[in-house]
Amino acid sequence: MKVTINELYTFISIVDKGTISEASEHLDVTVSAASRALSRLENKLNTALFRRNTRRLELTEEGEKYLSRVRSILNDLEAAEDMLMQRKNIPSGKLRIDAATPFMLHVLVPLIDKYNHTYPQVEIELVNNENLIDLLEKRTDIAIRIGELKDSTLSATPLGLTQVRILASPDYLKKNGTPKDVEELMNHKLLGFSSLEKLNDWPIYDSFNNLLHIQPTIKADSGETLRQLALCGTGIICLSDFMTHKDVAAGRLIQLLVSSTLKVEKPVNIVYYRNRELSKRVSSFIEFLKTEVKL
Repeated sequence: MKVTINELYTFISIVDKGTISEASEHLDVTVSAASRALSRLENKLNTALFRRNTRRLELTEEGEKYLSRVRSILNDLEAAEDMLMQRKNIPSGKLRIDAATPFMLHVLVPLIDKYNHTYPQVEIELVNNENLIDLLEKRTDIAIRIGELKDSTLSATPLGLTQVRILASPDYLKKNGTPKDVEELMNHKLLGFSSLEKLNDWPIYDSFNNLLHIQPTIKADSGETLRQLALCGTGIICLSDFMTHKDVAAGRLIQLLVSSTLKVEKPVNIVYYRNRELSKRVSSFIEFLKTEVKL
């Protein structure tokens, strides 16, 4: 009996999600259906693809080798489908988009309904990741990257620049006072990032004429978490305009040390692999963002 596409997608989903239960939820099937699909695949191959333990499934050596070929086969299959749909000039199929939570919530989410209305045959899947992912491994079409790009294998389309500013809520400043210079700032409760230390470089010079590198009182891996903490009056933050400009305009956050703040702007790019002609769904979304996103 031949291996089916459904069994291959089940295998890939179990690898990506780590457990059969999470894979079944992703595939919108029952746990027993996903488990049976995996068992059928292993029986047909007469090979164990996973080592079972109490927490997660781990690929065997054979499973690792099979995985790379299966990913290639499924990518080629999707490319063939894209080719046929391109002949009809209709964007369609699954479009998986990755972005950090703040950009997803404040920039992309408000635009998705308009894109979906324009291209109803595109099946959109939004994924939040605070850290950089491997687009091929996660089978992701497009990611939004903020800051300097390091992966030279990715193609990039610029969306613009976003400035970072030092901010606090009126409640925090009422209780703790407003810092007048960098020395006073250092005595306040500063909120920063736990994952990338470079994000804790603030756009103001320290006493040594270097960018101020803070030691956060409270850390978080998401800028959105830090924003919410600041809105609750927990401390002072340094975040990008794209996620805070409405708070500043509404008076929920106040910019500090305006005259001392350096104009530090971070590039925002759409990144994707371009080892062949872009599918219509990918190119349509890139063009849509270039038109709609205002940073």
